[in-house]
Amino acid sequence: MDIRILSIGTLSAHPLWDERHPVRTGHSTTTLIQTNDAKIIVDPGLPAPALKARLGERAKLTPDQITHVFLTSFNPECRRGIELFDQAQWLIYEKERESVGVPIAQSLASLAQAKEEAEQAGNEFDDDQEAMFAIIQRDVAVLSRCKPAPDSIVNEVDLFPLPGFSMGMCGLLLSEPTRTTLVCGDAIPTTEHVHEGKVLPTCADRKMAQESFKEAIEIADVLICGRDNLIINPTKRGI
Repeated sequence: MDIRILSIGTLSAHPLWDERHPVRTGHSTTTLIQTNDAKIIVDPGLPAPALKARLGERAKLTPDQITHVFLTSFNPECRRGIELFDQAQWLIYEKERESVGVPIAQSLASLAQAKEEAEQAGNEFDDDQEAMFAIIQRDVAVLSRCKPAPDSIVNEVDLFPLPGFSMGMCGLLLSEPTRTTLVCGDAIPTTEHVHEGKVLPTCADRKMAQESFKEAIEIADVLICGRDNLIINPTKRGI
């Protein structure tokens, strides 16, 4: 198995750097996992042109060679470049798919009705409303294509649910002969969060997120942070 970081992510505002408001464009860390059976992209957070370049620079691969895309959550910052991989199978944890699907569908239906009523009254959506409508239409299209991930995507690449940041947050547990690596997503966003034992303040369920954080630290030798590089688990020795 070959595991490499295609792009190191970042938080738009890092709470442990005393940032309270966005100061940069947030995007997820993007990981490439290669086995004999698959080439898996996790969290394609960069725009497609940048991600295509990273794929060539870091792995000498083209988008059509990718077999699977897995989203740790449906956060827009985790899937900005997903359409680049139009020949791959798109996967997401079933609970995440279910938890975000209904609200997105309701939002689209509400906006579609408002647009129809505006047109009947001889009015038009303003630019902001049109932009929001387009965003939600894309969300629905992406989620519709994302299939529920099996417990094992391929041999030794297993789902590892990490609920809390979102209710269906899910990492990937990668089992190698000498170590175990966990792709954490936003359950463990940065090195600072690891060392301070903290989760993001924007968690859907803080207590659940803290439990997931503990489970991740207990099981993994190497942590691939959702908005940072991979790091050796500081609680492990002799790795």
